[in-house]
Parts: sequence; C-alpha cells; structure tokens
Amino acid sequence: MPSFDIVSKTNMAEVDNALAGITREIAQRFDFKGAKCSVDRKEQVITVLADDDAKLKQMHELLKVYFTRRSVDPKALDFKTVEKAAGNSVRQEVVVKEGVDKELAKTLVKAIKDSKVKVQVAIQGDELRVSGKKRDDLQEAIAVVKKLDVDLPLQYVNFRD
Repeated sequence: MPSFDIVSKTNMAEVDNALAGITREIAQRFDFKGAKCSVDRKEQVITVLADDDAKLKQMHELLKVYFTRRSVDPKALDFKTVEKAAGNSVRQEVVVKEGVDKELAKTLVKAIKDSKVKVQVAIQGDELRVSGKKRDDLQEAIAVVKKLDVDLPLQYVNFRD
C-alpha cells in the first residue's frame, strides 16, 4: 500500500552556517560597530543578545535573511518574549521548531478527512503517516495539506509504492 510521511525537520548544520554568517556580518557592518550583539545556539534554542530594541529588530531581519539563504524556512523560528539583560541590553530566545506537535497533527488529520480523499492518516509521535490505495490519492492529500496555512515548514518524505 503506497504511503508517505509528513514531518517537520530542520537541518541544524544549515542553522549553524546561517548563524556563522550572521556573526560575520555583525562584525563587518558599520551600524553594529562597537555594539555588543551576538547569536548563540544551544540545542534547539538560539539566544539573541542586542544593545537595544532597534538592534534586536535588525538581528531578527538578519536571522530571516540568512535562514532563507541557507534554505531553512524562517517559519521554523519561534520568537519568545524579549527580556532585559545587563545594562540597557536585551536578550531574546528563539526556538527552532522541529516535529509536528499534537494540535497541528490533529488539525492536519481533520483537514485531510474533511477533504474526502480516500487515504488513512495515522499520528506517529511527531510525524504523520498517510497511506492509501493509489498514488493519486496521496498526491491529493499532499495538495490539501499544502493549501492549509500552517506556521511550520512541512516536508513530505519516505514515499513508498
């Protein structure tokens, strides 16, 4: 029976490359001269440190631009609340989202079922397995999911006939 998986994975090597590019640009840009701005990553959390809110906004733009350049979808970034750090500086944690959470999985399953496509959808941990009798049905299911406005980058992998 043909099947495929709907997953949300982020290539952490490309995230590291994007952060290295941001660090280089911060060191070279004139408007960042003398500023104590930095980006660090530990596991899934990127910590952005900036002198003030204006610099923090520029750092957000750099994150989005460099992630796009490295083929990492900026939708994978979850910006947390801004905290005050030492002096006037501000700190913000940005979580790199991976995996399809339960709520989104239920929403995707409901949307596929409501579309009347003849496929079965099973939630398996942080991914979804979609199986059906025909390849065309699976492609219709992919089209249904792509039409949804999901705030997470989804990949369709492990396609089997």
